[in-house]
Amino acid sequence: MPSAEKILYFLSSAVLSVVGVAVLGYGMSAEWASSTLACSPTENDLFNGSATIRMGLFNGKEIKISCPRFDSVEPEIAVFKKMANVKSAGIGLHATVVVLLVLALVASAGSILITLYNTMSNPYETYMGPIGLYACSGLSACLAFLAIVLYLINLLGINIAKDMLLLDLKGMLKDEVVTFLVGFYMILPYITVNLLAILLVYLYAHAAYRQRQEQQKPTEDAPKEILMY
Repeated sequence: MPSAEKILYFLSSAVLSVVGVAVLGYGMSAEWASSTLACSPTENDLFNGSATIRMGLFNGKEIKISCPRFDSVEPEIAVFKKMANVKSAGIGLHATVVVLLVLALVASAGSILITLYNTMSNPYETYMGPIGLYACSGLSACLAFLAIVLYLINLLGINIAKDMLLLDLKGMLKDEVVTFLVGFYMILPYITVNLLAILLVYLYAHAAYRQRQEQQKPTEDAPKEILMY
């Protein structure tokens, strides 16, 4: 049966992993970014209108004010369907972001199972011990970070939002202003709680290792004459 100290450390790590799953799940369902551009019917006219697209990972909406001449609101757009009509690598990068985040959730589920198992048993030297937790939570944090990087490349490098707005717009767009929303920022606490989950288990493993080393010292330092008997 695990000690009370081990149960406390691993159970706390499990709670952090559960919080991480909840945070990431909410983040994946929320809006990630808003892109607003000045709009004009032609390049020679005044850019006195605006076009805005707010995007989550799966759904979004478009708001056009005097763009090119009238106001319009499209309250529900399918992001993947819209991106599929853009002739760029945007849809591939966006799909990769979603896949990475799903894999991060799976890895977090592995972290939860391993930490809960360690509160009931002592598979200390196997992959179901701290090593398994390090691998799962570390993988979750790395996948989430990579997803952020790819999302930034897609939004700021490829300008996928502008291309999506231009699909059904007979006009000109310029001066893009990108605002990141709650879904994007939820990835940061998700990475943080995974790192904290690793830290908690590492502190316990380090303390347990030092305790074992101290218990072995009397035997190692004892005179050879005593060890013979």
